[in-house]
Amino acid sequence: MKAASFALILGVLASAMPVNAGSQKQDIVDIAVSAGTFTTLVAALQAAGLADTLKGKGPFTVFAPTDEAFKKLPAGTVESLLKPENKEKLRAILLYHVVAGDVTAAQAMKLSSAKTVNGQELKLSVHGGTVMVNDARVVKADIVASNGVIHVIDTVLIPNN
Repeated sequence: MKAASFALILGVLASAMPVNAGSQKQDIVDIAVSAGTFTTLVAALQAAGLADTLKGKGPFTVFAPTDEAFKKLPAGTVESLLKPENKEKLRAILLYHVVAGDVTAAQAMKLSSAKTVNGQELKLSVHGGTVMVNDARVVKADIVASNGVIHVIDTVLIPNN
């Protein structure tokens, strides 16, 4: 009877745990690295000196472009941005993808804009049930990290300046 009760309790606890419970131990950068689809973003964060920042306490909301999103940029853009002399421009672009605090998809659907860490506003909208960030589509939402939340986007966001 004791073993059955223990198994029942374990089953109840497991079903009560959030789906992303395992990823909550990983920070935003660790999740990006382990996903394998953000190698360009991770390289850019390292080149811009922002990887340690996004490993920090947070919370942060990151609209994370995939490697495929970076491939949409004109040829040579990424290589140029990764050069040391373009570090500040790269930082501005990357910080345009970060909002201070936790913004879930449900919250984003109710907002018309969000102020980024670089000081500029992102336009938020919903089209056909899909959250849009400027012209980027959120393709996967609410990836919970220990220090915030990640929303995967299909286009790199470029700030006005």
